[in-house]
Amino acid sequence: MLLKKVFICSALRGDIHGNIEKANEYCRWAMLTHGALPIAPHAYFTRFLDDNSPAERELGITAGLELLTGCDELWYFGDRVTEGMAREINMANNLGLTVRHIGSKELNMNNEWRNPYEISL
Repeated sequence: MLLKKVFICSALRGDIHGNIEKANEYCRWAMLTHGALPIAPHAYFTRFLDDNSPAERELGITAGLELLTGCDELWYFGDRVTEGMAREINMANNLGLTVRHIGSKELNMNNEWRNPYEISL
């Protein structure tokens, strides 16, 4: 069985730590409720790249866009689209991928997916 590869697109800048925790929750939701294989470069690359360094941030974005080319869909989360998210969404559209917005109402439809040891959204 092959899992659908879904690129998880959400904000990073600002509250980086909090936004990474949210990205992890979005990945958990995608996998547990939809059986998807979540691809969230911003939750991974920030483990070893410094988002406050313009060169390292750009390298992370470029690497993330490379991962996007192997995905089946892009799902974006949150109430706003940041500049980085817009780049990812535009590329997904150019690649002909399905682009889907996941709003907070859809995330909260079934709280059974939430990890009780992680943050509440």
